[in-house]
Amino acid sequence: MSGGAARSIYAVHGACIRGVEAIPVTVEVSASSGIPGITIVGMANSSVLEARSRIRCALRSSGFEFPRLNFTVSLAPGDVRKTGTGLDLPIAVAVLVLSGQIPDRNLDSCLLVGELGLDGAVCGVKGEVPYQVLARTSNLRFVGGPVEHHVQLSGVCQGCLTSLGRLRMGIDEAVEPFGRVCAQPDVQAPVLDLVDVVGQEVAKRGLAVAAAGELGMLMVGAPGSGKTMLAERMTSILPAIGEDELQEALCIHSVVDEGVDELLCGRRPFRSPHHSISAAGLVGGGRPVRPGEISLAHGGVLFLDELGEFSSSVLQMLRQPLEQGSVHIVRADGCYTFRSRFQLLAASNPCPCGYLGDRAIACTCSDAAIRRYRWKLGGPLSDRIDLILTCARPDPEVIVKGSEGASSQELRVQVECGRAFCAWRRGRHGMEGVGERSDQTAPLLESYLFGEEAGRELLTYAKFRHLTGRSLMRLCRIARTIADMAETERIAPDHVQEAVLLQGRRNDDAI
Repeated sequence: MSGGAARSIYAVHGACIRGVEAIPVTVEVSASSGIPGITIVGMANSSVLEARSRIRCALRSSGFEFPRLNFTVSLAPGDVRKTGTGLDLPIAVAVLVLSGQIPDRNLDSCLLVGELGLDGAVCGVKGEVPYQVLARTSNLRFVGGPVEHHVQLSGVCQGCLTSLGRLRMGIDEAVEPFGRVCAQPDVQAPVLDLVDVVGQEVAKRGLAVAAAGELGMLMVGAPGSGKTMLAERMTSILPAIGEDELQEALCIHSVVDEGVDELLCGRRPFRSPHHSISAAGLVGGGRPVRPGEISLAHGGVLFLDELGEFSSSVLQMLRQPLEQGSVHIVRADGCYTFRSRFQLLAASNPCPCGYLGDRAIACTCSDAAIRRYRWKLGGPLSDRIDLILTCARPDPEVIVKGSEGASSQELRVQVECGRAFCAWRRGRHGMEGVGERSDQTAPLLESYLFGEEAGRELLTYAKFRHLTGRSLMRLCRIARTIADMAETERIAPDHVQEAVLLQGRRNDDAI
């Protein structure tokens, strides 16, 4: 690509966001005589078509002339709908090259993404991280507008373009390093610590087991028992987020323009949506399709406070993501897949008034109201929650004295030891590629390495409680996690007993 003024066709590299991925778009512009203007083809939505007006004003404000030619812009591939304002910059650059107003040197090695202001300024757009990932895989240089929180991905050659007028000098001279980069770990706010929660040592143990085995957990208790405080400190006992999960989480947060400082510090996301959230807000959707709260919690914790107040239809949509670790949304233009491997934490009152079973305050709810309230918490969703704990309000004397229990650091050591032993055990028995959530190819007792006495105790309990197959599998996973935290290969009877305690009671009348 050389020689600008004599051309009638010129193409540059652009991209647009589809779901949480950036897809390459070849922006090909043809100039011909006729009525001056810009025609855009290639399944462009209204935000892309509005680029015609922005480009005209931006060119004039930057001191360029809008050529008295008819420009046809083709966005390839033509069978994929294009959305967003990030195609403003590549279209304007192609027009300027065709009219001979800027040099085309090294433009073919750049991925251009940016929205144009009417004054000629280049603005950043949502989804900077996916655009950088695409540039890295395509071996291109990412050139975009300035953003408030720039993420510097490794292995990506990149530059910031602040205004369209700077392109007179050429792309190499026009770009500059990005300004503000996201904050570093040493300037972050302190992490909440579980040592602040007093009188809930059993619940802390449950959190540690849930974290070690990546298990879902529901806490049931009266108001003021500390359920929310426990949940908010869950991420403090989780290991630092891994590289693969970090990049996936960064892409998701970047697309919805969420802050990523905590992620870059190695901390896992914590999401706590309000109970009035819609189905699209929780699992994703809309136009264009965007990820929901369960995807924003990918790699971290999704906390559903006041679980009984959520819509039943919304809650049941969690069943498939909990099992598969991703959500699939089908629309007329194709299927969107969002990663959503999260740890589910939920909290609920035992009844509408919240004081059923409380030692000090009497419950005022009718039996019918209690049954309706608990119906939302039971059924298929409850069968996919591994641990159910009852949290009683702590003794006021314990709170006044400020007695200290287990800290986040102590519990995090237990979690890391349990996960490390689990990895060693699975490698020793040739199960590296088999997920704990997958169907077992070996008999259940053999695959989870139950001791003979522990196996008999498990079967006795399963028959007594009439456990479903899924409930039995989850009980085995809890016992296996407890054994891993104790660094023992064989599951012992006391591991099964603790697992029974943590799994909680499940039937039609009680959770």
